[in-house]
Amino acid sequence: MADETDRPDEQAEKVSAAARLFDVRRVIGGLFTVYGVIVTLIGAFDSPAEIHKAQGVRINLWIGLAMLALGLLMLLWLRLSASLAPDTTRDTGDRPPDRAG
Repeated sequence: MADETDRPDEQAEKVSAAARLFDVRRVIGGLFTVYGVIVTLIGAFDSPAEIHKAQGVRINLWIGLAMLALGLLMLLWLRLSASLAPDTTRDTGDRPPDRAG
């Protein structure tokens, strides 16, 4: 009968993949990128009345570009410094001693 448990390196890769999946940089970067694209497109097609209301500044365009840049920087940071899963193989000694008898 074959042993159904994963090898330690495969298990560590799965834990590391899960840690990368739930990294907050991915969520923040993704949301800022999506919202940045939306606000940039709105700002690119602002009417003259909307520009006049903002005292001549295409505020939607500039804020959208800033949000897009921030989102892409967060995703780049995630890509360049991948998070590592904590080492679960070490015994940290946090467990209470066994009381046998």
